[in-house]
Amino acid sequence: MKEQLRAGLKDAQRIVVKVGTSLLTHENGKMNLIRMDRLALAISELMNENREVILVSSGSIGVGMGKFNFHRRPRAMGMKQALAAVGQCELMNIYSRLFGAYNHMVAQILLTKTDVDDDVKRRNVMNTFQSLMDIGVLPIVNENDTVSVDEIKSLTMFGDNDTLSAVVAKLVSADLLIILSDIDGLFDVNPKENSECHLISVVENLDEVRHCAGGSGTNRGTGGMITKINAAEIATEAGVNMIIANGKDPLILLDILEGKEIGTLFVKK
Repeated sequence: MKEQLRAGLKDAQRIVVKVGTSLLTHENGKMNLIRMDRLALAISELMNENREVILVSSGSIGVGMGKFNFHRRPRAMGMKQALAAVGQCELMNIYSRLFGAYNHMVAQILLTKTDVDDDVKRRNVMNTFQSLMDIGVLPIVNENDTVSVDEIKSLTMFGDNDTLSAVVAKLVSADLLIILSDIDGLFDVNPKENSECHLISVVENLDEVRHCAGGSGTNRGTGGMITKINAAEIATEAGVNMIIANGKDPLILLDILEGKEIGTLFVKK
């Protein structure tokens, strides 16, 4: 049964990939250019296979922190917004150059919660996504932290871009959501606290694994396993399969789409 579920991922045509700040930056906050280049290579290869891909990328505040050598997220809201403004510009500049090297164009889409809650705005957003994919452009999505004060305040509650990636996957009726993190997937106990932990390969009932979702995010990011479980709930309820996998080598995306047993698969309803 598990093999069949994994094999079915080979047919995924519309894929949302989410990467977190901890993957895009080093411990000192500077951008991890090698990893970003391999991410661009992996996604470009998927697009060359005529798959439609949307990238949800965290990192604007984290990259801004790196530019100014900040080692911890500042508390002042105005400073977070300023760092997001600087970091988002830097982030898209790098993405544009990296994907350009593989003959692919990128486009920036910045969203707030009101953009998907309002019927008219939501329809406009959906039309933009579809039009970009129709002409072979990679949409790169982030939360609009420079104006969305409520979203920045509630990151630890709503899960930063984990939740956003699930909302986007639902919005575009994706076949698969892949969240690349700095962990291998969902474990039965916290692997940082118990060496006897076991990776959970497939989850079909979220209620059975919620107790496994302890732990918070990093100093540079805000998402933890709880936010990913919440994202899985949004995605699977919308008919979207979701995988959490370790993104230290983004080429793992190609292995996932080959049906290999990697990370934790949350099965769609």
